[in-house]
Amino acid sequence: MSLRLFVPQDTTSCASGADAIAQALQQEAATRGLDIELIRNGSRGIFWLEPLLEVEQKNRRLAFGPVLTKDVPGILDALAADATTHPLCQGLTEDIPWLKSQQRLTFARAGIGDPLCLNNYRALDGFKGLEKALQMSGQAIVGEVKNSGLRGRGGAAFPAGIKWQTVLDTPSGQKYVVCNADEGDSGTFADRLLMEADPYQLIEGMIIAGLATGATQGYIYLRSEYPKAYAMLNAAIERATANGYLGQAVSGSDRAFELEVHLGAGAYICGEETSLLDSLEGKRGMVRAKPPLPAVEGLFGQPTVVNNVLTLAAVSTILAQGADDYQGYGMDRSRGTLPVQLAGNVKRGGLIELAFGTTLRQVVEEYGNGSYSGRPVRAIQVGGPLGAYLPESQWDIPLDYESFTAAKAMLGHGGIVVFDDTVNMGAQARFAMEFCAVESCGKCTPCRIGSVRGVEVIDRVLSNKDESDKDRDNNLILLRELCDTMEFGSLCAMGGMVPFPVRSALDHFPEDFRQ
Repeated sequence: MSLRLFVPQDTTSCASGADAIAQALQQEAATRGLDIELIRNGSRGIFWLEPLLEVEQKNRRLAFGPVLTKDVPGILDALAADATTHPLCQGLTEDIPWLKSQQRLTFARAGIGDPLCLNNYRALDGFKGLEKALQMSGQAIVGEVKNSGLRGRGGAAFPAGIKWQTVLDTPSGQKYVVCNADEGDSGTFADRLLMEADPYQLIEGMIIAGLATGATQGYIYLRSEYPKAYAMLNAAIERATANGYLGQAVSGSDRAFELEVHLGAGAYICGEETSLLDSLEGKRGMVRAKPPLPAVEGLFGQPTVVNNVLTLAAVSTILAQGADDYQGYGMDRSRGTLPVQLAGNVKRGGLIELAFGTTLRQVVEEYGNGSYSGRPVRAIQVGGPLGAYLPESQWDIPLDYESFTAAKAMLGHGGIVVFDDTVNMGAQARFAMEFCAVESCGKCTPCRIGSVRGVEVIDRVLSNKDESDKDRDNNLILLRELCDTMEFGSLCAMGGMVPFPVRSALDHFPEDFRQ
């Protein structure tokens, strides 16, 4: 009787030693004469337990983690007796509290099986949304996305259905669907995890977007630092094409959709949709003035849907389960679920998918289990390097777009980075300005020059050299005025949002600018 074992093959798991675990299992099984079936699945996002080994028993899975190579013989011994007595046994995977309490829609299939196996994807209701979409008109598909309340998960939170409607209504002989997979925010990894754990879901969502808007060509603009995702996507596209899901006759219909992967330019600014389009066209990534919007004149001057990975992946769920079902999650204008990525100085980091409305405190304390260092948490940054630093007084704000906007913060891509009480917030404010100075495309003066001047002003404040309290106060006033200029004068969100982390550090942690 064959023993079915599952060891993840995604980037994070392999960085934690998953490949070594897989090799050790095969060698130990050969030594013992055990018949094993080793499946390299995708991670479930429980990164604090990686490498996670799952063993199938009576159609259910027993989890062990985090596993080291020296633990493999003992685990195999335990499987022959009472596996639950092993110290690394976490019980049934589905019953792990950290995982069980989530509301997984977009990541429902992540970690279940081989990410490239089409039979596995179909068995888990894969392509069900596409089958429904093929029976609907483009307008009906767009209407379903509108009714779901889906908003862009890349940061701007613009309603996806309205963007699609614009592309549908704009006449053109050629339209495009572009997936922004240039995931560059600090503390974010949800796009990468989905592409490595469930690539067909993204492919299905992009095909549906093409059917909805009349686009026949799609591009995935992938972050160049994601080699495993690159290999996984290309293999998945090849298999999907061979099985008729991509090509000139999608699933045997008279509809066409082609898809290819394009590696990014290694620049943060190319995460901005117009800069991304320039890069995709073979140009230097520079922010375009708007209007015209990409939905009207995008890639090669044609109407283009530009959404990020999580937005397009959610579409397959919406079409498969219905807009009303998706609307049943979340609060107010933030509908569905938010894949939260918990990182930084935290004990239990990983991917947590929850309905909008959960508080930041719940995520960090209940899922993250506090700081990794054991020291008190002092600040939490949400939304990447352009997101505000939130003090404890703001940790009970619900995770929804409007609540964060009202607090002069942003959810962005859902990345959460935790800092303990040893952090210097003056240094963090400087980092935000320096990051902008390094990553700016240079097209507009407020961003290009303002960020450099911002670093200089903060350096003067923090150096304390021959500086009186009056001089320091004047420099802090100058810094705030500089933030105003950048926010209201920059061409895109790169320069326009750098003031968020800087102002939040000044407002909530003023003592760090006077040390």
